[in-house]
Amino acid sequence: MDTLHVSRRRLAIALAGMAGFIDAVGFLSAEGYFVSFMSGNSTRLGVALGTDWRHAAVPALLILGFVGGVTLGALVALRAAGQRKVAVLGLVTACLVVAAGARLVGQSGVMLAGLVLAMGALNNTFLRDGEVAVGLTYMTGALVKLGQGLAQRLAGRRGSGWQGWALLWAGLLAGAVLGAVSQARAPEFCLWIAAGWAALMTLMAIRLPAES
Repeated sequence: MDTLHVSRRRLAIALAGMAGFIDAVGFLSAEGYFVSFMSGNSTRLGVALGTDWRHAAVPALLILGFVGGVTLGALVALRAAGQRKVAVLGLVTACLVVAAGARLVGQSGVMLAGLVLAMGALNNTFLRDGEVAVGLTYMTGALVKLGQGLAQRLAGRRGSGWQGWALLWAGLLAGAVLGAVSQARAPEFCLWIAAGWAALMTLMAIRLPAES
């Protein structure tokens, strides 16, 4: 995070907030399964395989969908080159529109597919040398870097960059709170909020300088 320009850092925090919003909505809509936190789904898959394999299908399909979303997003990013953020976020927006529309007509399976594809694709927004530079839908790595940065700061070393990782985590947390409130009060509209959020982020990305 500390190596990103301030405009890209703000975009990353806003996108982490969007990911938290969507994961909270997905969690509450899918009986405790996740649409972005695949470590949790992997644990649930392992528990199901070890106790009652009949419950393994949902976490397995969510994991496959997430990997598919990452793959699709990576292909889009490769083809878009210098405009990969715009292209990836456009893909995310399209997936969220499909998910929101599916919810309106009662197609929960299509809704979850759209959400998990969107969250997988989102992780291709910030790349460095073809690898994910900032994970937007999972915070374990961010919290590790936050702790390491705090250690550097306590040791008297400047420039540890812990503040950026703290803000990224706080963004996801705030988004999750908003997602939970929206799901409770306006379940039929909350995914349209997420789609609009993604569209706004796409417009923000258009204003960023092209990348090499």
